[in-house]
Amino acid sequence: MKKRHSYDYGLIGNCAFTAHVGLDTNIAWMCWPRFDSSFIFGQLLDNKKGGAYTVLPSHERWSSKQYYVENTNVLCTEITGESGTYRVTDFAPRFRQMDRYYKPLMLIRKIERISGNPKITVQCNPVGDYGEVTPEHSLGSNHIRFLGLKSNVRLTTNISLSYVLNQESFVLNETKYLALTWGPPLEAALKETCDNFLTKTVNYWQGWIKTANITNFYQKEAIRSALALKIHQYEDTGAIVAATTTSLPESPGSTRNWDYRYCWMRDTYYTLNAFNNIGHFEELERYFHYILNTTIEEDDRYQPLYGITGEKKLVEKTLDLNGYQNNAPVRVGNDAYTHIQNDVYGQVLISLLPLFSDGRIVFEERFNTSELIFKTLKMMEKAFSEKDAGLWEFRNLAQHHCYTYLFNWAGSNAAIKIARKLGDDKIGELATKLKTKSAKMIEKCMVPAKKGYAQAVGTDRMDASTLQLIMMNYLDPNSKEAKNHLKALEKELHAGDGLFYRYKHIDDFGEPETTFLICAYWYIEALACVGRLDEAIAHFEKLNGYANHVGLLSEDVKAADGSMWGNFPQAYSHVGLLNAASRISRKLDLPDFLS
Repeated sequence: MKKRHSYDYGLIGNCAFTAHVGLDTNIAWMCWPRFDSSFIFGQLLDNKKGGAYTVLPSHERWSSKQYYVENTNVLCTEITGESGTYRVTDFAPRFRQMDRYYKPLMLIRKIERISGNPKITVQCNPVGDYGEVTPEHSLGSNHIRFLGLKSNVRLTTNISLSYVLNQESFVLNETKYLALTWGPPLEAALKETCDNFLTKTVNYWQGWIKTANITNFYQKEAIRSALALKIHQYEDTGAIVAATTTSLPESPGSTRNWDYRYCWMRDTYYTLNAFNNIGHFEELERYFHYILNTTIEEDDRYQPLYGITGEKKLVEKTLDLNGYQNNAPVRVGNDAYTHIQNDVYGQVLISLLPLFSDGRIVFEERFNTSELIFKTLKMMEKAFSEKDAGLWEFRNLAQHHCYTYLFNWAGSNAAIKIARKLGDDKIGELATKLKTKSAKMIEKCMVPAKKGYAQAVGTDRMDASTLQLIMMNYLDPNSKEAKNHLKALEKELHAGDGLFYRYKHIDDFGEPETTFLICAYWYIEALACVGRLDEAIAHFEKLNGYANHVGLLSEDVKAADGSMWGNFPQAYSHVGLLNAASRISRKLDLPDFLS
C-alpha cells in the first residue's frame, strides 16, 4: 500500500475564528477577522506567500506529538530536540463573561519547558490580502505591531522582542507567552491573563461537553466530532460553514478545489439533526436565526449557499497562489451560489419543523413563520419541473434528480405537520399536493433491472444520495424494496471498508477518484436502518481509522491507500459521524451512562 497522505494539523477555534496548527507548531492556516477573510497565515496554500508562525528548536533535529487537552479545543504540541523538550499550548479564548461569550480575535500560545534546556526560535510573520501584503514590523514596549494590514495586529510577549524580530534562538528557561491580536490589543498583565484565559477556556469546553448528550457508542470519536462541529459555527450570525479552508483538492491534480467557507442550505437538515442528537439547543437556535434571516427576504428562489452574514454574491475567482502541494487553482468565492439546486426548499422546511414539533425548544418566532412556510412551498411548486444541478453541484449536467424530489417529499411532509400545528389549511393543502407529486417523480427514478433508484429520471446511474430514501423512511427500512435498493447501491458504489463513492460516472472534471466520507456515514446509517447492524458497526470502526492523529476528518478518502483529501476538517464528515453513531446507539438501545 502506498504511503497514506494525511492532514497533520490540529484545529483550534472559538466560534469567531479557527486556526490549523501543524506538528511543526506552524499556524499553517488562519483567516482574520472572519472565516471567509484573507488568511493571515496561509502556508497551507503557499509556502512563500503564506507567512509563518512557528516555535521550533534551533539548528537541531526534533520530533513532535500533538494532542488535545481532554474534551476541549485546546491543543498541545510537544517538541523534543537534542537540547530538551517543551510544550506549546495553543488556544482561542472562549468563556462566559458578563452574560455573554468572550471570544476575541486572539490567538494565545503558551510555551513551557518540560525537560533539558531547549533552545528555540520564534518566527511570527503574518501577511495580508492572501499573501500580497507583507506588513511592516514596528517595536512597542512589550509588543510588535504589524503595520499595513486591515486592522491593528499586535504580538504581545514576554520573549525578547529582538529575538522574535531577528528570529534569533534563545534558551527556554521559563514559561513564555505569545498573544496575537486583531483589533483591540491585550492590555493586561500577560502571564496572569493568559493563564486565566487558558483555565477559563478549558473549563468552558469541558463544561460544554458535560451538557452534551453524547452517545456511549465510540464516545471519544463522537466528542471530538461535536467539538469540531461547534467551532465551525460563526456565532455572530449562527451560520455553520462546510469547512474553514479553501482549495484543498478532492484528489491530487483533479482541480476540484473549492472554497467551503460558506453556509450551504442543504447541510442545514443534517447539521441540525446532529446538534439535536447531542441535545445542544443554543447552537440550534442560532442556526435557526441565520436561516430565517437569510431566507425571509428572498422572493423568487433560495440560493444553495450564502455567506456567513447572509451575503448572496459569492463571486468565484482564482488567486495567484501555488496551492496545497502545488495543486492549483486556489479559489475564493463559490459560483455554486448561482446554481439551480431545488432540494433547498425541502431542506429549509425540514429544518424549521423542530420549532413546532420539539417542545424543548422555546423560540419566539415559531408562530410568525407561516408566511415563510407558504412562500417556500410556492417556490418549490414553481421550480418543480426544472432540471437542476443536484446536491453534487454538477456544473454542466442538469437533471431531474431523485434526491431533489426526495427532499421535496420530505419538506412537504414537514410542512403538513407544521400546518396541523398552526391550523393553516392553505399550507396543508399545498404541501399535500406537492408531496404526492414528489413521490411520483421519485418512482420515475426506479430502475427495475437494478431493483434500485437511480440518480435521476431517465438514467440508470446510481448515486449515494439515494441512501436517504431509506434513512428518511420514504422506503420502509424493513421492506424488500429498501434492502434491494441498498444492495444495488453497494454493487456499484461501495469501495470496501464502508467507503462509498458519491457516483462513478464522468462529470465536468472526469471520473471521481476519491470516496466521500459523508456518503460512508450515510451508508452506515442505511445498514443500521435495514437491520444489518453488525456490518454497520464494523464499517463504523473502520472509518475511525481514516481520521488524523487528533481525530479530525477530511472531506474525501482515497480508497486505494486511505489518504485524506478535500477541505479539512470537514464539518459535514463530523456531522455524519455524530448522526451515524447516534443511529447505531439507538438501535443498540444503549443508555448514555452505561459503558
